[in-house]
Amino acid sequence: MSELIKQVGDSQKRAVIALQTGDTVKVYQKIKEGEKERVQMFQGTVINTKNLGSHTASFTVRKISSGIGVEKSFLLHSPLITKIEITARGKVRRNFLTYMRKRVGKSTRLTATQFDRAAANELIGETPTEAAEANSEAEAVLESEENSPETKAEEASGPTEEATESTE
Repeated sequence: MSELIKQVGDSQKRAVIALQTGDTVKVYQKIKEGEKERVQMFQGTVINTKNLGSHTASFTVRKISSGIGVEKSFLLHSPLITKIEITARGKVRRNFLTYMRKRVGKSTRLTATQFDRAAANELIGETPTEAAEANSEAEAVLESEENSPETKAEEASGPTEEATESTE
């Protein structure tokens, strides 16, 4: 029975990057609002990783937004995550950085380590052509958001009446 469970779990795995606790990451997640679907970015520090070798792998990202700490947990192999990008790598000696919750301001900084950004952001378990296709698909989704008719209409209309009244 455990052989069958392992086969099903492995079939649900996706190609992902090698994520570590202490990394500063940008996680691009699909958000569905009514009938519309968009991609939202969440940038922060990875404070927790669980079961990285399993199909149930998860990680927690923490950021400070308007002076309030925000933590978000993600499933690593979730189809809702379009892209994960490592922007910095911090030197840590633990897997759970729960002590970061008590820190505020400059004390939340981690000592940066040198790393190859391009190599760190390569997908594991995927051929280079599949990686190129996935990157172009993610970029196309982001470009379609930027070039949506709503944003073009807002840019073309110029400043609003409220903005012109406040300048007079």
